[in-house]
Amino acid sequence: MGVQAQEPLDLNFDEFCDYLRSQTRVFFEVGGNTYYLTHTDGYWRAQDCSKLNEKGHFSDCSELVPTLNEFIGLAWVDGKTVKDVFDQATLYASIQE
Repeated sequence: MGVQAQEPLDLNFDEFCDYLRSQTRVFFEVGGNTYYLTHTDGYWRAQDCSKLNEKGHFSDCSELVPTLNEFIGLAWVDGKTVKDVFDQATLYASIQE
């Protein structure tokens, strides 16, 4: 779990996908909510930053899928995919401490 950078990233959708492939995590703000998109333990997932689990980590709010393409196609943001809401989202790097 990282810490959200202060400055937003300036990426188009294709650059965003490439960024996720190389960095494997990003903070994704949309609709007043912040999500942590990450690849952990062999799976891509979205985690709700406003809800912590019993370990003190962000809680999963999407299905866990093995590939980024599957993850991008999941409808988990109020019934929409990442691509559907990308133009309304603000992205931030995840800084590992």
